[in-house]
Amino acid sequence: MIDFVVQPDCVGVVPVFVNVGFAVVPAIAAALSSALAVLFNPKELMRVFKEKPYIPVIVVAVLIGVILLVTFLTGDGDARHDAAAAVQASDPDNQPIWATLARSVYETRQQDLRGRWIKQRRINKKYEAELESLRDKIARLQEGADPATRPATASAANGGDGSGDGDSHGDAAGEAFYFRGGPRRTGYGGGDSARNLMRLWTESERARMYLSSPAVVGEDVYGASCYMALGRNYGSVFRLNAVTGRELWEVESGEDPNTGEEVEFKGFFSSPAVTADGEYLVIGQGLHADVNSELICLNTSDGSLHWAIPTPLHIEGSPAIAGDIVVAGAGAVEVGEEHKPSGHPGFVLCVRISDGKVLWRHDVNDPESSPAIADGVCYIGSGFNGKAVYALRTASDEELQASGEQRVLWKADTPYPATGPVTLTDDLALIGCGKGDFVFRAAEPVGLVLALDRKTGDEQWRVDLPDAVLGAIAVRDGVAYVPVRTGAIMAIDLATREVLWSGRVDGETPVMSAPAVTDKYVYATSTNGYMAVFDITSGERVEKVYINHEAKPGEQALTVSSPFVQDGMLFVGSETGGLRCYVGEESD
Repeated sequence: MIDFVVQPDCVGVVPVFVNVGFAVVPAIAAALSSALAVLFNPKELMRVFKEKPYIPVIVVAVLIGVILLVTFLTGDGDARHDAAAAVQASDPDNQPIWATLARSVYETRQQDLRGRWIKQRRINKKYEAELESLRDKIARLQEGADPATRPATASAANGGDGSGDGDSHGDAAGEAFYFRGGPRRTGYGGGDSARNLMRLWTESERARMYLSSPAVVGEDVYGASCYMALGRNYGSVFRLNAVTGRELWEVESGEDPNTGEEVEFKGFFSSPAVTADGEYLVIGQGLHADVNSELICLNTSDGSLHWAIPTPLHIEGSPAIAGDIVVAGAGAVEVGEEHKPSGHPGFVLCVRISDGKVLWRHDVNDPESSPAIADGVCYIGSGFNGKAVYALRTASDEELQASGEQRVLWKADTPYPATGPVTLTDDLALIGCGKGDFVFRAAEPVGLVLALDRKTGDEQWRVDLPDAVLGAIAVRDGVAYVPVRTGAIMAIDLATREVLWSGRVDGETPVMSAPAVTDKYVYATSTNGYMAVFDITSGERVEKVYINHEAKPGEQALTVSSPFVQDGMLFVGSETGGLRCYVGEESD
């Protein structure tokens, strides 16, 4: 269900009843004068009563009606307003028809204006890009260079962020979109930054949580939800238009074409990944206590199920796509304070997307981490009972047998569970580690950022932190932006390991999701439903927005969806406020 926003200072009022009331007052006064003339003439009054005995009844009824009408029109307006407010507070859906009509008219008008605003911004950006391209060609012609030999721009070569240090994904680079856009986890698809935020639309269903992070591909937004019912959790996957929020499809189950069986979706913590050609979406099912959950692949055209791979566990990490393969980790179900697995300890699996064939499966203890793929190698963290980072070759078993290579390129032990997503930049693999998880803070909290050599797994450096790093680390222009469970976002220089700045979203409320990083701002959310915007250079918090439902604070502290920014729009999910899109003007 799409809800468009009504600003509190723009309430429409249509006082139909009051206007009609004053319009009929003259007619009522004339009738009242005639009645009074008869009343003050006793003989005439008796004659009327004898000839028409029903007249007294009508006269009394008219007098009572007049008294009630005059009382309403001249009575205490504040009292009427307070009474109406009391009714509205007790039942928000019990609105007068004129108020509902006014709200509908205003929302329709607001949607139209905002849609035009976004469309005009896109047109302007298109002409600006064409103008810049023409200027570039003219400059090269003047220098005697052939414009046809001009190298690709940074925007095209790096997924649109224009920095030469962004994530490659989507149509710009012909590569797949996976968690946070790609291996650098910037959460930025290019275009303007969003500032002075105004909510454009909300996708929300009653009692649903949006723990998953949105995938924004071109004009489409893909998301997933989770809701509880009868002691179980259920989920849905959906596709929306990025500008209007209009739902294109939503599915809660699907028929597996390979088996003919109906697959009912569990709640989603995992985030969607989309193939480079835009034809398929892959996502893992299940929350931490779930078993028998599937890795599913949907057709993006209509949401139908392409295939489903059953597992005895759950898949909370977000899958990574490279070409026609997808890799995901099936995490363990741990019990007790010792986090001992109650069943299978976990494994990583690789599936061919086109036909759903499992190419390989490799046992890894609790691989809740979201993997990253580069150069035929998958990098993934091992959490509780594992405490390691693995580099696994993605070739099939047959290909490895033919080449004589092993599945494991290297394994690097970590001092704490490595549950955070792996981030790749240059020759490094970065991962956050620490004690504690998404539910419990460790009695003696500690964490770190670990940098490993991508080819050998050798530790290059580490930065110790006061608590665990559970969200993805975003890297841009040689700086790592790290979410810390203490509630801080820390900017760390990769060359010097110096902490450039540290800012808090909302005091000591934990930050357990990944930040989005553009060329100007850093966006991050806290688990109690606040989103903050930081200046990327100084770390100053320049804006703060509440993204949970204003009347329904998140009681479970599960606002863990990571924001994504593209073309001046910001998309983010929350525990009670749905999946929202914000727009705003870019600040100098």
